[in-house]
Amino acid sequence: MPPYLLLLTLTLAAWTAHAACDDPPAPGVIWRDCDKSGIDLRDTDLRGAILTRSTLPGADLRGARLDRADLNFTDLSGAHLEQAHLPGARFTGANLRQANLSGALLQGTRFDRAEMQGAILHGAQLGRASFYQAILDDADLANADLSAAELRQTSLQQAKLDSANLSRSNLLLANLERASLRGARLEQARLEKANLQYADLREADLTRASLVEARLFETRFEGAKLGGAMWIDRKRCRFDSVGTCQ
Repeated sequence: MPPYLLLLTLTLAAWTAHAACDDPPAPGVIWRDCDKSGIDLRDTDLRGAILTRSTLPGADLRGARLDRADLNFTDLSGAHLEQAHLPGARFTGANLRQANLSGALLQGTRFDRAEMQGAILHGAQLGRASFYQAILDDADLANADLSAAELRQTSLQQAKLDSANLSRSNLLLANLERASLRGARLEQARLEKANLQYADLREADLTRASLVEARLFETRFEGAKLGGAMWIDRKRCRFDSVGTCQ
């Protein structure tokens, strides 16, 4: 290709990318690699939008519709997503540190390998969501619905999961050291080889959960329902077990 044609092609490509970043917010909009720091998108309809690798720290997306949106590797640190609609959205590798997703609808959303330290997901609807190898240290997930969620190898150190619904969730090899799960629902949850050292599981419901080879040290189980649970030594707890596996 002649040099002038190559230069023209590169110029047109750069212009097209810039023009896409200037497109108004709308369903299916393509904002790839765009800088949208602090943008106000409250109650905006962005269903199916592509925001891959874009920069949106501190953005206001409260009440926005982002169903099935592509937010992979996007920077949403400190963003406001309270009450946002995000079912089926993808946040693989995204930066959601200190982001607020309280009360957001996130069923089936993927957060695999996302960085979510200190994120607030209080009362969020996260049924069937995937957090494979995500980092949720110090995150607030109290009262969240995480039923049937994928949490394999997820880091939840010092996370708040009080009264959360984790029934049928997969926490294989998860790190829950010093996490608070008081009153949490963990019926039929998989906690095999999970790190539960110093975790607080008082009053939690672990009926028929599996804790095979889980790491326990100073773990609190007072008042916890352990009926039918598979203990760390593969012993099946009696169905009237409370606080201790009998």
